Amino acid sequence: MPIVQVDDPQDPRLGDYRDVSDPVLLRERGIFVAESRLVVRELLAHPHLRTRSLLVTEAALESLRDLLDARPGDHTIYVGTHQFLKRVVGYKVHRGCLAVGERPPPRPDTELPQLASARLVVVLENVGNPDNVGGIFRNAAAFGAACVLLSPNCCDPLYRKAIRTSLGATLRVPYGIIEDWPHGLARLRDHGFTVAALTPDPDADDLESFIEHRPPRVVLLLGTEGPGLSAGAVDRADRHVRIPIAPGIDSLNVATASGIALHRLGNLS
Repeated sequence: MPIVQVDDPQDPRLGDYRDVSDPVLLRERGIFVAESRLVVRELLAHPHLRTRSLLVTEAALESLRDLLDARPGDHTIYVGTHQFLKRVVGYKVHRGCLAVGERPPPRPDTELPQLASARLVVVLENVGNPDNVGGIFRNAAAFGAACVLLSPNCCDPLYRKAIRTSLGATLRVPYGIIEDWPHGLARLRDHGFTVAALTPDPDADDLESFIEHRPPRVVLLLGTEGPGLSAGAVDRADRHVRIPIAPGIDSLNVATASGIALHRLGNLS
């Protein structure tokens, strides 16, 4: 675990950090970026994700020292000033702490062992906003969802902003891709799940009514804001569920809605 002082923004060893704002390039390199001390700690403590390197200030390094000492690895730690980090990445780094992790290969939903025993699963359709994806993963972690499944057009959970918004939950909560969307929802039924589509439709069942007679295994199906769930996804749901809101309000933010629903459903896990 070498610790290296750096002061040249063009240092070739820092190439991964100069491209943190280009998610396509990071994906092509097979890496992702964790930002903030809390999220970097999550990465360092992860039993299966490999940390390639860190770029930190002296203060951030000291805040991580306990974990680095307890779990030493072969990653290099580059240390510079706050201003230096800004010159490398192009923006002010939150609390002076970045890390590069090696991206795991994408997993289809069929390879998630958690589905065998899960009682609560979240499924996202076309949720492209990283703040929403991060917020939903954070809620999933907080309220005990076993995993998150995504349609192919969702935001990458390992996009830097999604990881940061989730406070590292996208590193913690297992996730997979349903490649044959929306037909793959049928596999969840085969596992014994009831697929509940969350919708603002006034004709849908009230969330509390659904919970009163809730099935033992539930998939909470969430769509993107604006268009909502596609007709194909809605047609494949077993139940349509709504969160009652005040008259004149069109709908809730999808991350907010997920938090309300998962809080009520969370004791299923």
